Amino acid sequence: MTRAPVPSLPDMLSDDRVHVFDGAMGTVLYGRGVFVNVCYDALALDRPEVVEEIHRAYVEAGAEVLETNTFGANPVKLSAFGLADRTEEVNRAAARAALKAADGRARVVGAVGPLGIRIEPWGPTSVDEAREHFLRQMRALIDAGVDGLLLETFADPHEVDVALSAAREAAGNRPVMVQITVGEDGRTAYGADAARELVRLAAAGADAVGLNCSVGPAVLLDVLEEAADRVSVPLLAQPNAGLPRTVRDRKMYMASPDYMARYAERFAEAGVRFVGGCCGTTPEHIARIADVVRGRHPRHAPASVVPPPEAVRHPEVPLAERSAIGAALAEGRPIATVELLPPRGWDTTALVEAARACREAGVDAVAVVDSPRGRSRMSSLAASGILQRETGVEAVMHYTCRDRNMMGMLSDLLGAAGEGIRNVLLVSGDPPVQGPYPDATAVFDIDAIGLTNVASGLNRGIDPGGADIGGPTRFVIGVALNPGAVDQERERSRFRWKVEAGADFAVTQPLFDVDALSRFLDATHDHPLPILVGLWPFGSLRHAEFLAYEVPGVSVPEAILERMRRAQARGPDAARVEGIAIAREVREAVAALEPVAGVHVGTPGADVGAALEVLAP
Repeated sequence: MTRAPVPSLPDMLSDDRVHVFDGAMGTVLYGRGVFVNVCYDALALDRPEVVEEIHRAYVEAGAEVLETNTFGANPVKLSAFGLADRTEEVNRAAARAALKAADGRARVVGAVGPLGIRIEPWGPTSVDEAREHFLRQMRALIDAGVDGLLLETFADPHEVDVALSAAREAAGNRPVMVQITVGEDGRTAYGADAARELVRLAAAGADAVGLNCSVGPAVLLDVLEEAADRVSVPLLAQPNAGLPRTVRDRKMYMASPDYMARYAERFAEAGVRFVGGCCGTTPEHIARIADVVRGRHPRHAPASVVPPPEAVRHPEVPLAERSAIGAALAEGRPIATVELLPPRGWDTTALVEAARACREAGVDAVAVVDSPRGRSRMSSLAASGILQRETGVEAVMHYTCRDRNMMGMLSDLLGAAGEGIRNVLLVSGDPPVQGPYPDATAVFDIDAIGLTNVASGLNRGIDPGGADIGGPTRFVIGVALNPGAVDQERERSRFRWKVEAGADFAVTQPLFDVDALSRFLDATHDHPLPILVGLWPFGSLRHAEFLAYEVPGVSVPEAILERMRRAQARGPDAARVEGIAIAREVREAVAALEPVAGVHVGTPGADVGAALEVLAP
């Protein structure tokens, strides 16, 4: 039977019929012996016949729309294979392979996935940089002759907005289709309501919107049924072939072609206009989908876009009402905090005693460190909660981005708010290779700037996906500052971004060079922020040398080290006294600097007494 001529992509978008997309490329490549240690996106450069053969198999199966094999063909992801400079070449080759296989029997869309990095406000990549990365890929695809662009598997609302804006510029009058991805709860990885996101993207100018990847068809159907009456643009569905299962150490997708076909019918009944497959699907799946839905009319075509409901916005709690530290910052009263180490085990007796001593000495808060220098200890969240309950002292919870993904961090911050922890110091964190497990890997999903944005959003009552959390948190947000950083321009830029992200105060690294702090504050006077100066009373010469030469981000002038050498020669007690004296001198020297708001004293060797001596009148 001869297939009818394939309509143009704009005609498909407007003809009120169901059309069939292709399925997975990676699944089929792997099944044909192409191992995952090669760059799948660049296969069209060296083995175009393999890519063409798979595209052709999908056309024979009944696919009316092919996606180029370019999901990860952006400069960022290609850089892992040394191919960033060949971004345009990779995309043009992939487009040629798809167009050749289509041979007029299917339309071709240029597939564009996320960059694989965090962009602002969650990460260090600016919107302009991200946009340029997208444009390099998109322009190459359009120049090669694809019929439109498909943005797929996006989870970050900010990133998909940047991608859509770039796509509209690159595509000209060619269609731009957008798919986001959701978890089993029907929400994006950032917590956004998926149906609401589809409505928003349609209103933002996408020619079609939908869902793909991550989950099987059942979850996608629930979301698309909700969205069907709320958008006027066509809907797309490209589910995985169910959830992967581990069979003899291999991930396998178990949903059969018949199962996917049954859901394809349900998608059509729900009003979905384009149906295909994602991970785990093959030409066999697409053939069964095409058998049951191609050419049929969907249930109905919605008449108009329903504007997304406005997200609830809660007024921020005034700084002075969030915590005692917040009140001191708001009123300009000097602040003194002492840093405490959580135990390596579970016994908090010594920690509680140290916190009580600090409270009795008039310290404003104790700062509970989070796995310093990559070494495992009791979590700062748990330790902070224990100290507040058992001693009544206010805690500043140190919290690192290392070893946590964004959703884990969000959960911890919500848990801290529920625990009554009001003060947080958000830092990127030390790499774990400094700890006792040199093979441990680091997770840096977002950095301290991104996490400050997250916490600031929580203080406005919204999560990273814009969803209402039921009221604003009351965090007083602290960030780290290193006035002695080697790369001063980078440190100053990051400080400004932290201020703009919503920081309420900053804590310096242990400071021994007052002039360095003064220069830093002069250079960042346009972003004033209360500063707590880090003080660190040396306990010995060895300790001073260790801090100077082996702790990242700390600079100890040679004159200070020489003072410690002379003191150490007089004995350990003299060295301890000299270390305390040096810290007190720094304290006095920074007191008059604007905008210094107080000090943050470390406790070397758990010597709380030394810290309290530094703070003594």
